[in-house]
Amino acid sequence: MAQWGDTKLFFCCVLFIACYCTVTLAQIPMDCCLSFKNKTIDKRRIVDFRQQSSGKGCSIDATVLWTRHGRTLCVPADEPWVREVMKYVVHLKDLCKKKPKDRRCVRVKHV
Repeated sequence: MAQWGDTKLFFCCVLFIACYCTVTLAQIPMDCCLSFKNKTIDKRRIVDFRQQSSGKGCSIDATVLWTRHGRTLCVPADEPWVREVMKYVVHLKDLCKKKPKDRRCVRVKHV
């Protein structure tokens, strides 16, 4: 009879852990831009970016830019100047992979 008790306790623990993990993973907060400014930014100040989609938990489509000083800026995703900034950052990251000591590579993420 003790064997059944151990088995039931084991399955109860497994069920509890599975439910707890499901609830925990479902509550991961999303860092979203709530608004953006359509003000041109000097591309040399930007070191990284990411795209934000409205269908993935955020209310607007935007591009998130990170400056050399660690600031986060939200800008419109579909503007031509934003595409130029993203293109520059990709080029900068490629350059910094080849020449990490270059002064333009300060605070650039080498991914």
